[in-house]
Amino acid sequence: MGEQGSGWPFVGRGGPLRTVREALRSRAGMMISGEAGVGKSRLAAQALAELDGYAVVRALGTETASTIPFGAFAHVLTGPPRGGENLLRWAARHVRGSASGGELLVSVDDAHRLDAASAALVHYLAGSGTARVLVTVRSGKTQPAPVAALWKDELLARIELPPLAEDEVGQVLAGVLGGEVAARTVRRLARVSGGNVLYLRELVHAGRGDGSLAERGGRWSWQGELSMTTRLRELVGARIGHLDQEEREVLELVAFGEPLGAELLVSLTSARAVERVEARGLAVAESEGRRELLRLGHPLYGEVVRGDCGTLRARRMRRVLAEALEASGLRRREDVLRAAVWRLDSGADTDPETLLTAAKLAWGRQDPRLAARLAEAAIDAGAGVAAVALLGEVLMVLGDAGSALTTLRLAARDAVTEGERARHACSLGVNLAWAGADAEACRVLDVASATLTDPAWRQETYLYRCVADCLAGRLTEARRALERARSCGPMTVRGAAHADSMEAWIDAYSGRAERALPGLESWKDEAPHAFPAFLDARCAAQVFSGRLDAAARTAEQGMELPSTELSGFGAYRAMVSRLRGDAAGAVRWCADDLARLPSGEPYRGRVLAEQAHALALLGRTAPAQEALAEAEKLAARWAFTRQHVLQAAVWVAAAGGDVAEAVRLCLSAAAHAEEHELFGPLAFALHDLVRLGAPAERLAELEGPLVALLARHARAIGDPDELRAVAGEFERTGLILYAAEANAQESAAYRSAGRGTLARGAQTRAWALAKRCPGVSTPALVELATPELTPRQREIVQLAAAGLTNRQIADRLTLSTRTAANHLQAAYDKLGVNDRTQVRHLLAAL
Repeated sequence: MGEQGSGWPFVGRGGPLRTVREALRSRAGMMISGEAGVGKSRLAAQALAELDGYAVVRALGTETASTIPFGAFAHVLTGPPRGGENLLRWAARHVRGSASGGELLVSVDDAHRLDAASAALVHYLAGSGTARVLVTVRSGKTQPAPVAALWKDELLARIELPPLAEDEVGQVLAGVLGGEVAARTVRRLARVSGGNVLYLRELVHAGRGDGSLAERGGRWSWQGELSMTTRLRELVGARIGHLDQEEREVLELVAFGEPLGAELLVSLTSARAVERVEARGLAVAESEGRRELLRLGHPLYGEVVRGDCGTLRARRMRRVLAEALEASGLRRREDVLRAAVWRLDSGADTDPETLLTAAKLAWGRQDPRLAARLAEAAIDAGAGVAAVALLGEVLMVLGDAGSALTTLRLAARDAVTEGERARHACSLGVNLAWAGADAEACRVLDVASATLTDPAWRQETYLYRCVADCLAGRLTEARRALERARSCGPMTVRGAAHADSMEAWIDAYSGRAERALPGLESWKDEAPHAFPAFLDARCAAQVFSGRLDAAARTAEQGMELPSTELSGFGAYRAMVSRLRGDAAGAVRWCADDLARLPSGEPYRGRVLAEQAHALALLGRTAPAQEALAEAEKLAARWAFTRQHVLQAAVWVAAAGGDVAEAVRLCLSAAAHAEEHELFGPLAFALHDLVRLGAPAERLAELEGPLVALLARHARAIGDPDELRAVAGEFERTGLILYAAEANAQESAAYRSAGRGTLARGAQTRAWALAKRCPGVSTPALVELATPELTPRQREIVQLAAAGLTNRQIADRLTLSTRTAANHLQAAYDKLGVNDRTQVRHLLAAL
């Protein structure tokens, strides 16, 4: 099949496939219309497959055969007409004769290319009822009148086949590559290919050929620039077709400047040329307020058009665009950014202040890489300390705090005015805090706030001190810094945004209610740090309050922001999946985020910790230990990232069968959270004690809607009726894993009370919930699977399943080797197994 290629899975077309097959069975047939490469031919072939009882005759419309009467059916027209025989009846007789057995079904691919006689024959076959007909045509192409009449006269039903949606692209990629594909890679290839299967196939071929698309860490991901093979360029070039000089100039300007205002484009070319390009679908117009903007008709058009331009022509195009936009008056803020980028790319000299303004705008639009490039150009052009300070903050977010610190230290002597000293101190202070040099960061910011006289600049330094305190886990001090900032007088737009976002962050991690952050459009350009910080706070607050659906949406929104390359939103998205019982999904979300996070950063440690946590729940102890070891190195710099590591360590220990060590680590995680005022995470740490079978009285002292339910669970231990009620609340909240564990504890409580029938009922409920947590194993669920074992036997069985020898088990539990062996053998007898391997399989069957 030409459009999709052999070996490519047929996915995402279940609805159209059913429609086509039903039309073939119940009426004259179907016309499948769509753009080139969307899979029309593959859909037609799939519809014919397994369609029994038909004799199929296939024809293909081609440019060559279109000049020959009946050219598409030449392979079945084997003899001359009888004397005076009507040509259509003659051709129809031969078509019928070529099909042996079954009802005649004629399938014509690319029917828009049929010669007039072949088109008339297809219409005759359909109209006379001689055959059922299945044809494919390309959207936007002129069709022979008899072919168009097939659906206009309602002889055939017609279906328009759209490009693949993003999720369908993901299914195709997973099938072709034979493994899991990173979500960002799916999104990128779906966007670039436009859902066109033919283009997608060539992109995959190119990416695999040059190594851009490769399996990394158990999943396929794309790294680096887009690959364009010669064949892909030819395919896209053929779709673009011949362009006259005016049309080519229109398309080049749109390729270098999209989205481009229609008025500006017309002023540089001609209205008729723009209209011709739009009519051909090479560019599409869209409304934005009162403006009409033009974009390319397909993302790959730009790759081909720009690639066909030489260096000098490309520079000229960008310079022309910059000059035209500047001549229009740069009426919108984004016009300044676009003109500066075009000038920079054209190699033309640009005013340093313009470059600095553009860098701030790029940073405000969450594009740190462009902001860094513009800031560096501004420094080279002589913009001074302000550009250095901006570059320092951007490099920090890009994971290069080392270069940022070097650049800022070198620029210290150039900070002369109060504004320069303030900007330099803030950028240097936050970079030091980011790098873990807490004492020096505080010293730099405190000196600045004590020596600056302008209230607005003092306000700024207090806000940056608040950030340093938050990173170090001093939330009370962070609140004091906010109070000092607000006491400096009226808040600037930038100051108010940063203050509100940091207050939301402090409240979230303190376990307080979620805060709103209004007026994003009024300050997003002035305070680029504020929005990612606020999203992090919102996500944390939603998780800590048990609002899992909202937290998932916020985390995914955060993962889409290009400037949050270091924020690790994948950790919270993984937490949501884990709490729902989908530990495998949690591992996938972590892998998605890890694919883009720079090495050596604390946020990467946060994601690795959540990955270790989920792997441990799945019983994958060895990879969990590896992820945890790496996480410990990275996340220790900041209190709130270290908390994820401490709580993951609990479950890595439990996965290894050492519940006593897990309880000890849980107490340590709770102590760390309390020391650093992380009361949201503290609630989860204390509740983990309940899940491990240990008391957790402190939960009752905390506040919050989810905390109340967690505390109720702690109080319910031993009370089966209350445990059942708690399990129901957990299930309604979406905390499926907690619900399964509570029902398992309910079963154990009934069993201890000698109420076997009720215990079995609770066990059934627990198993039903556990099945919604595939692969997950926790101590409560292990007890559910092994109710006949004593606690000591269960502990020894888990250690044996984790691979420990009898001697190692004895040493761990301070028993004699003989006693450990006896306990293990007794457990084998009760479980009906013979060795460690069988025990491991039994526990894995959870």
